[in-house]
Amino acid sequence: MTKMRRSFTDEFKREAVALLDGSGRPLEHVARELGLQPSVLRNWRRAAQSQPPRSRSGAPAVPGAATPATPDEQAAEIARLRRELKRARQERDILKKANQHLLGSAEMRFRFVEDHRDEFPVRLMCTVLGVSASGYYAWRGRPESGRAAANRQLLAEVRRVHGRHQGRYGSPRVHAALRAEGVAASRGRVARLMRRHGIRGAVARRFRPATTDSRHGLPVAPDLLGQAFRVAEPNRVWLADIIYLPTGEGWLYLAAVLDLATRKVVGWAMRDHMRAELATSALVMAIQRQRPPTGLIQHSDRGSQYASRDYRDLLQAASMRQSMSRKGCCYDNAPMESFFHTLKVELVHRTQFETREQARRELFAYIETYYNRQRAHSAIGYITPEQAELRSA
Repeated sequence: MTKMRRSFTDEFKREAVALLDGSGRPLEHVARELGLQPSVLRNWRRAAQSQPPRSRSGAPAVPGAATPATPDEQAAEIARLRRELKRARQERDILKKANQHLLGSAEMRFRFVEDHRDEFPVRLMCTVLGVSASGYYAWRGRPESGRAAANRQLLAEVRRVHGRHQGRYGSPRVHAALRAEGVAASRGRVARLMRRHGIRGAVARRFRPATTDSRHGLPVAPDLLGQAFRVAEPNRVWLADIIYLPTGEGWLYLAAVLDLATRKVVGWAMRDHMRAELATSALVMAIQRQRPPTGLIQHSDRGSQYASRDYRDLLQAASMRQSMSRKGCCYDNAPMESFFHTLKVELVHRTQFETREQARRELFAYIETYYNRQRAHSAIGYITPEQAELRSA
């Protein structure tokens, strides 16, 4: 990759020489501080000494004074600086997008140029990537190989699946979706194509598990689950938790009930408060929807909503066994935490909710139309929760 040649204004050169002459320090030190080669600064000093600045009238100018530029000269200098700034920004953007191609083969670099020729000048991309423009055009004129044609077709399928899931899918889920449709391609090949063309899934922020404030005098149930998160049949273990989401009108609280076997959200409720009624409403929905058998384990944290009399009475009426996580241990309810983390990454962090009503609509659409019925889940073999439930029926 060639290094872009820098240019400096006369004013910069004069000030650099003045700094050198006035500091009394070695020329090499001053040049290093200015990011210059010592020879460059030395030449500037010689030029300043051999040709003292003169005024427009022809008389010697006051030492150190800058010669005023005409309006045309100023306009030309501004235009030049704008061109250089535009070029520098383009080079920066090319390097950001092509960083994984710099150490690759010439064909990989040519392919990057081909994919971005409508975005950046071809010759500039070739210069930044360290290949010749003539080599690129020669490569472009060659007949397409069978492998290249197959990759082009596969890339179109990858983009279709990625777009259908609104950019949420990474390579593992894209590969699983293609395989379910009968498209033959290895996971590594799909990952390479996505990486080469800058196709990425939703980026997760650093996960910081939260713990629940269990400082209350209500009864606490024992932990019946013991982090045994592999359950063969649906409606045997349900997990429950509450999350709060920001909107322009204040917080919106979401309580959800998750089936551990299928990872399906079987019940949910949304309110502008987090009293016990929020948790009981989500559980009522789950009971009405699933009609679970007796003996189901319903696991949650030690929050006051789940320890309340109303919630315990509802569990008893449905012949369920209540289970709670250990104090301060969010990992006892890890699959539920994982669902909320996914919800934040794929929806909440990508959306600014102006009102609670907007948040309700989008949460409903995400849970019921996408998460339960379209999104492949890694813990159940990259099928949807609804498919997992149907297989167990």
